[in-house]
Amino acid sequence: MGQRLENLAQIAPRFRPGYQPEAHDTGIVHLGLGAFHKAHQAEMTDRVLAAKGGDWRILGVSLRSWQAHHELAPQNGLYTLLIKSAEKTDGRVIASIAGALCAAEDSGPALAVMIRPQTKIVSLTVTEKAYGLDRARQGCDPAHPAVLADLANFENPKGVLGLLVKALQGRWQAGYPPFTVLCCDNLPQNGRLLAGAVVDFARHIDPALASWIDQNTAFPSTMVDRITPAPSEATRAEATKIIGIDDLAAVETEDFCQWVIEDNFPQGRPQWELAGALFTKDVTDFEQMKLRMLNGSHSLLAYAGFHAGYQFVRDAMQDPNLAELVRRHLAAAARTLPEIDGFDYADYAGALTRRFENPAIAHALYQIAMDGSEKIPQRIFAAVSEARRLEQPVFPFAFATAAWLRHVSRATHDGQAYELRDPIADKLQHLSLSQGPDRLAAGLAGLGLADRLLCQDQLFWTEVYQLMTDMLARPMRAVIAEAIK
Repeated sequence: MGQRLENLAQIAPRFRPGYQPEAHDTGIVHLGLGAFHKAHQAEMTDRVLAAKGGDWRILGVSLRSWQAHHELAPQNGLYTLLIKSAEKTDGRVIASIAGALCAAEDSGPALAVMIRPQTKIVSLTVTEKAYGLDRARQGCDPAHPAVLADLANFENPKGVLGLLVKALQGRWQAGYPPFTVLCCDNLPQNGRLLAGAVVDFARHIDPALASWIDQNTAFPSTMVDRITPAPSEATRAEATKIIGIDDLAAVETEDFCQWVIEDNFPQGRPQWELAGALFTKDVTDFEQMKLRMLNGSHSLLAYAGFHAGYQFVRDAMQDPNLAELVRRHLAAAARTLPEIDGFDYADYAGALTRRFENPAIAHALYQIAMDGSEKIPQRIFAAVSEARRLEQPVFPFAFATAAWLRHVSRATHDGQAYELRDPIADKLQHLSLSQGPDRLAAGLAGLGLADRLLCQDQLFWTEVYQLMTDMLARPMRAVIAEAIK
């Protein structure tokens, strides 16, 4: 390895941000310092700092892994972002991250920054499974491992809810106003959902604290969208070639970026609209659009494409049968959505297929397939209920559900062995062994994945069961080919 990136003076001016990082204080703490945050919120904040300045640099906090700290700390938070279109790759160094911590062993340093009054926003990209949500109650799940551990050891919390409540308690006790909590994960009404969980967790600690959080803390909802593959050695090698110095923290992403945000920031915020963010009073329609169209078709691709023998989204989209299946899914999902003024779902669907086909983005299907139990209810099942209400066909959703169930079976008759990465992997495997559609629906209901109304949809589950059985008996490519006839 040659000389490693440490400061902006090492690289050519054309790759540097248009500001001096040390001139700007930290105003944001971000929980979940991964590739997506570096490609999305940190990059957009970097552009705002260049345009308008302000004390909005970011302290990134990883909850479990030291990897981000080891990559970013020696580089003083600097990293290269590679933005890839079908035609070219652009690279530039991002300087919005002021530091990188890991709270896996000691959350004290992260809490200290969250508590200080200069911190105006705590944002999050920790994946759906990390929160410990009880969606039915709109609260926290006391049986979730992170919630259980933090309730037992609140002085040194390690999980999302424990960290947020402990930091808010510190602000309350110090007489500081609360920071704004900005959830950027793929959850419907993510701000409201997280607010309920935080207040519920706080109620276990101190009812007065819970009341203060409930009355004073803003939890704006958001919708985020930017396809960001996991960085690889090829990512780092390409970044090094472009900027002329070794960068072990480089990430790559597509040339599309979307951020829709509920405008509710009592303590102030960066002018993210200068970087293309859309501020609105209600993000619900945009959330549903993304969950059902982009995320739903992504899940379909992940399960059907992986078991058809493809590695990346771009490869699966070269299969004309799979591509047609995706187009039909997008059209079906669009029909379940309310109209958005000035927005054309057909254009959006066309843009999504082009993004999926982008030959420069190596987005692994197996990566997308992980944690399906946290994703399928809002990406697929919610669309089924709305399609039924509107008397629309549900076959595309039945196919996506069956492909997911085929995946959780761990069957390898048409492919190689694979690890099922899901928080309830062992429980899920039994679903594919269900004897009949009624037992299948009951099994999903028992796991809290399908509501009562959906479980009573006998025609849907009969279709799902037949497709799943077919997928477990024949190669996935044959099932896909038959599905589009």
